[in-house]
Amino acid sequence: MNVEELRDYCLLKRGVEESFPFDSETLVFKAGGKIFLLIGLSTGNRFNVKCNPERAVELREQFSEVQPGYHMNKVHWNTVYTDGTLNRKQLCDMIDHSYELIVKSLPKKVREEITGSNL
Repeated sequence: MNVEELRDYCLLKRGVEESFPFDSETLVFKAGGKIFLLIGLSTGNRFNVKCNPERAVELREQFSEVQPGYHMNKVHWNTVYTDGTLNRKQLCDMIDHSYELIVKSLPKKVREEITGSNL
C-alpha cells in the first residue's frame, strides 16, 4: 500500500479530513478533529496508527513490521511498515481500528454528525 492508496482509503471514511499541521512532510488524517493516522511523505513506507494497548502489544509480537509508535505515545500508537509481509487487508484492518477508536472517543454529538448514528 503506497501513500496514494493509503490516502484514498482514509478519505473514504466518513468525516475524515487531511492536513499538514506539523510540517509540509507529515500528512495527518483526522476524524472529529482527532488524529487517527500520520504518514511521512518522503519515506512513505510506514505510518502511525492508534491502537488499544493490548492489541498494540499483540501486533508488535506477531509482526516485525509493527513497532511502537515513532515520536508517539508508545502505549497507544504503532508505527506500521508497509514494505514487509503485511497484506492490504491487514493494513486496512489497522487503519480501521485506529479510526474506530477515535470516533468512539468523540463526544456523542460529534460522533453522530460523523457517522449518522450513535455507534
